[in-house]
Amino acid sequence: MTPTRRNAGWLPDVFNDFFDTDFMPKANATAPAINVKENDRAYIVELAAPGLKKEDFEVHINDEGNLAIKMENKSEQKEEDKNARYLRHEFSYSKYEQTLILPDDVDKERISAKVEHGVLTVDLPKVEETKAKVARQISIG
Repeated sequence: MTPTRRNAGWLPDVFNDFFDTDFMPKANATAPAINVKENDRAYIVELAAPGLKKEDFEVHINDEGNLAIKMENKSEQKEEDKNARYLRHEFSYSKYEQTLILPDDVDKERISAKVEHGVLTVDLPKVEETKAKVARQISIG
């Protein structure tokens, strides 16, 4: 008995063999990894962004009060030779956008962000709780 393989994709195998080659590899369509940490004073969002600079990011609070993180990166490698034509010309473009719903205890006025060692870090400080003042009557003895 010969084992059979079912193709889970909608394209027949002949198309997979044609498109998935060294000449035309599959596109990588994955989103950056995101970590969210919490401590007593803040939430920390970390987004993996190897090779990107702070100019490639936009971080803001949108109209609905949520945190919006946008990343856009364009790169092109050119080798100019007036006596030749391109056999290979490499360029890339990547764009990513993520919206995070912020918890109610985030102080939206003190949010900060930085890019360091290929990681975008967004610090979301918590609102400082003011201790309730306890009013009481003091008896005079």
